[in-house]
Amino acid sequence: MSKTSGKTAVIILAAGKGTRMKSEKAKVLHEVEGRTLVDYVMESSESIASDDIVVVVGHQAEAVMASVQGHRRALFALQKEQLGTGHAVMSARSLIGEETSQVVILCGDVPLIKPETLKALVATHEASLAAVTVLAVTLDDPTGYGRMVVGDKGELLRIVEEKDADVSEKAIQQINSGIYCVDTEFLFSALDRVKSDNAQGEYYLTDIVEIAVSDGAGAGVLSGGIPEEVTGVNTVNDLERVRQMVQGQLQ
Repeated sequence: MSKTSGKTAVIILAAGKGTRMKSEKAKVLHEVEGRTLVDYVMESSESIASDDIVVVVGHQAEAVMASVQGHRRALFALQKEQLGTGHAVMSARSLIGEETSQVVILCGDVPLIKPETLKALVATHEASLAAVTVLAVTLDDPTGYGRMVVGDKGELLRIVEEKDADVSEKAIQQINSGIYCVDTEFLFSALDRVKSDNAQGEYYLTDIVEIAVSDGAGAGVLSGGIPEEVTGVNTVNDLERVRQMVQGQLQ
């Protein structure tokens, strides 16, 4: 028995500075073909948002807000301190409407994500009984990414960050794209229980997976996505790679 299709809200995480970009400009404001990274993400997100799109801002908040408002309709949540992805989502809590059934969460630096992929994630989530559904891709070299630890039946057990992974977990090639669809009620009750006792001292959004499993609420995976789609822009080289891919799509 699947869930009843309900309203979908979107939270876009856009608070980071992007230190490795070696630029004073907020990471999501870097441009590809004359458009900011976050604008690409907003465009794809509009295809699934029956409810609000909330952009979480922090570094250069006013500039990011002004950029988004120039092109898109959005609400904004301020993350005053960058204490991790879980903390970022919590800062958007008050802006998610009571009518919202599920929330899609993604980062503002993945400009290649396609509307079709986000629609498939929502559809997979609605067709399941899981409280959390995570988009995953498989990489030949998964170094640096969170690994998807799955059970015998393909169910998601937990996501382990690179810094916290042991040798066997680091060998897993299926990685977390950082894109989630989560039942709204479960999302915020689970985030209330997330702790920061990890190598980074941050509140990881990924921890809601283990909470879903321990609660018996269930966690699922949508796998087989194209790795290029979830390419995050963290460095100048990443930006150039994405620019080349976008140019290839436009030709």
